[in-house]
Amino acid sequence: MSDATRPNALQYIGYSYGKVLPPSMRDWVRNDLVGKGAQRRVFFRVAIPALLILAPLWLIPTTVYMHLAMTALLFVPCLYFTHALHKIYRAHRLRQHGLDPELVDEAARQRHAAIHDEYNKRYGPPQN
Repeated sequence: MSDATRPNALQYIGYSYGKVLPPSMRDWVRNDLVGKGAQRRVFFRVAIPALLILAPLWLIPTTVYMHLAMTALLFVPCLYFTHALHKIYRAHRLRQHGLDPELVDEAARQRHAAIHDEYNKRYGPPQN
């Protein structure tokens, strides 16, 4: 992939938090949101700012256990919702960049294609 189709550092930071990249970078965006490690990248894009927002809680004078409790009380649900909604977020980002949001499930469809083919051979195609 050439440098013209990859975002520079400022573009990447903007993209990570909602900015739409130019059409020349669609292949990179597609790989970022659908390729290997996409779920992990979304996880870190949410976790890092959440930790930065929660960091000032550690400046309050109290015990380490209380710091952990205050931070975990806010951080764990953030991670839970990130995991629960990552496909919706990635589909939204694909749509923003003019790509098909169905690409989010492309890897799973490829992984399970043999199972579906075997099912169709045995029982016939699904009835609509």
